Amino acid sequence: MKTQRRSVLKKLFASVVGVTGLGAVANAKVLDSAPEKVAGNITDYAGQQLFAGHTIHNGLVYIAGKGAHTDPFDIKSHTEIVLKELEKELIRAGSSMQKVLKVTVYLNDIADYKGMNEVYKGRFGAKPPVRTTVAVAKGGVPGDSLVEMDAIAYI
Repeated sequence: MKTQRRSVLKKLFASVVGVTGLGAVANAKVLDSAPEKVAGNITDYAGQQLFAGHTIHNGLVYIAGKGAHTDPFDIKSHTEIVLKELEKELIRAGSSMQKVLKVTVYLNDIADYKGMNEVYKGRFGAKPPVRTTVAVAKGGVPGDSLVEMDAIAYI
């Protein structure tokens, strides 16, 4: 039973990682190709680029956190804005909402979980991505947004 479970776990892990076993992961080499970093319009006060809007590497696109920094100041409006910004960045990167594998949601207040979900549901097609949702610590989401989301998708 224990061996059977290990075998199933190895196969599952291999399918997720895209290798033929756990030994291959341990012996994996760093790829020579550098990731393609695409600068967004995220700058500091001196006009310096702070971070990229997305990065593409090995067929995956990593989308930087998107927040809503406008009125109206309610969770449903902010979630709608964030999802639209996320979709724009995915399209810019050559992907789509249906190709998203993982989303992380950062809520300013966990009490907004239900309202965020009402807007979020159905936005990623028939097979939604895996998701982690956390309430941020004291100080809140940067830029006075009630919600921020980042994502990983394939191209």
